[in-house]
Amino acid sequence: MKAYDMVIKNGIIVTATDVYKADIGVKNEKIVEIAKEIDSNNAANVIDATDKYVFPGAIDVHTHLDMPFGGTVSSDNFETGTVAAAYGGTTTIIDFAIQSKGESLKKALEIWHNKAQGKAFIDYGFHIAITDMNDEILDEMKELIKEGYPSFKLFMTYEGLRVNDDVLLKALLLAKEEGGLICVHAENFYIIDYLVKKFVREGKTHPKFHALSRPTIAEWEAVSRAIKVAQFANAPLYIVHLSCMEALKEVTYARNRGLPIMAETCPQYLLLSEERYEEEGFNGAKYVMSPPLRSSEHLQALWEGLKCGQLQVVSTDHCPFFLKGQKDLGKDSFDKIPNGAPGIELRLALLFSYGVMTKRITLQQFVEIISTNPAKIFGLYPQKGTVTIGSDADLVIFDPSIEKRVTKELLHENDDYTPYEGFKITGLPVTTIVRGKVVIKDGKLVGQKGYGKFLKRKNLMVV
Repeated sequence: MKAYDMVIKNGIIVTATDVYKADIGVKNEKIVEIAKEIDSNNAANVIDATDKYVFPGAIDVHTHLDMPFGGTVSSDNFETGTVAAAYGGTTTIIDFAIQSKGESLKKALEIWHNKAQGKAFIDYGFHIAITDMNDEILDEMKELIKEGYPSFKLFMTYEGLRVNDDVLLKALLLAKEEGGLICVHAENFYIIDYLVKKFVREGKTHPKFHALSRPTIAEWEAVSRAIKVAQFANAPLYIVHLSCMEALKEVTYARNRGLPIMAETCPQYLLLSEERYEEEGFNGAKYVMSPPLRSSEHLQALWEGLKCGQLQVVSTDHCPFFLKGQKDLGKDSFDKIPNGAPGIELRLALLFSYGVMTKRITLQQFVEIISTNPAKIFGLYPQKGTVTIGSDADLVIFDPSIEKRVTKELLHENDDYTPYEGFKITGLPVTTIVRGKVVIKDGKLVGQKGYGKFLKRKNLMVV
């Protein structure tokens, strides 16, 4: 009789391609057996998943924990942020180590490793955000790709962070040659800079002018330009937090021509519209993020993009700031409001409720965009991102029968609000397992701080 560390009984297993009922046997952090029925008498831990889905652990490839921005620091660190992620069914995050001007990429990694070391409840990796490019940095990129850091982010906007097109081109050429991937925050700096200064000069300082200063054409132009530079370099490109239909059309056009262009969107761009900026008083600041929320027709276009496979990933861009004490640094002018919002915990519940339950996406597509595609694109597949023998036992037991209304008190993010207050959700993760260890059990934290380990990544795939 085989001995198991864990057996999950009677669950409905969902992958990007299949839905079936089976048991799962776990040993030494890995899935070692999947069968119609597994004898669990010799198992150290038996979990009954009757009438529940068993998903591969979700992967959030866009988070900002403990990140300095706008004169403050995002309010979730690697302890509180990974706890909230685990409650939401996320078992791996990829955060951003951001290079400061004049410093090496290795120095940025050292800083972010120190932020995360001994704090994470789930596994984690790092993208590297390049803000200051020279020949030494190009050489570092080569080294770091070989060392398990194959993805890099470039900002096309933000003073102090943005890079020009020559840097983008150099990065794309090197990544193509060395097997890396360039990710871009695509907004036109000059359009935004002009509008911000114009509105401030005219005394238009309400939070809604944040959105008005970042029109869709600023994103559309930058996405189009980034794709063309990538096409010239013959290199793959990943566009982060895509928010508007015009940018989606550029991605779709490129993909239809066979170009290796990929893009993510986020729940806020699928579910929240620009009317939120009109909330009473300063409450519109809750939704100050970049890109901003768009009008409702863009939301529908992005859902269609997910359904048709033109958007490959839904991440969160989790970058929380307290409304009182942080966001209100901009109470006198929208351009001083720290950009970002919480979302790391609700991604699965929202996508299941408003995607699967409304038939906008299938159950298999749901798994594909929250787990399998992120794993493939960012070098974690098949170690993570699927339920198969030999993969890490990163598993989420999801109860589709739970119905709740979202409140801040329901959540574990370190913030004083949620953008999704009042949303009705159907279905919640109830048990989250990371490499065979239960982190969340029946809605309670049982994992250990520091259990989450750093992941070196390789074998990036274009999907």
